[in-house]
Amino acid sequence: MGLSTHVLDTMHGSPAAGMPVALYTTAGDLATLVKSFVLNPDGRNPDGPLYDASSLKVGTYRLVFDVAAYFRSKDVALPEPNFLNKVSVDFGVALADQHYHVPLLVSPWSYSTYRGS
Repeated sequence: MGLSTHVLDTMHGSPAAGMPVALYTTAGDLATLVKSFVLNPDGRNPDGPLYDASSLKVGTYRLVFDVAAYFRSKDVALPEPNFLNKVSVDFGVALADQHYHVPLLVSPWSYSTYRGS
């Protein structure tokens, strides 16, 4: 159980290895950084779950994915300013005893997310 994320680069058809990500807890307009990390070759946090089952709490969270930095590192020619810079996903955890997986499918021009399993 706990909280995890996974990012897939739909432009290249691969995991988004090397993408910078930040996790925050949120309360209204206040966001508190929990951790920053860079995705591993599988497009996941190299340290495993962002929260394990005993640490995840009911509340609101934000994941911020540095999409522009990632695609620039892949030598993708982006306009200036580029269409997507950082993608923020704000979400709530209502049942801390369940697993929350937040995948991101992303290209320089679009993204989608959902609550995965």
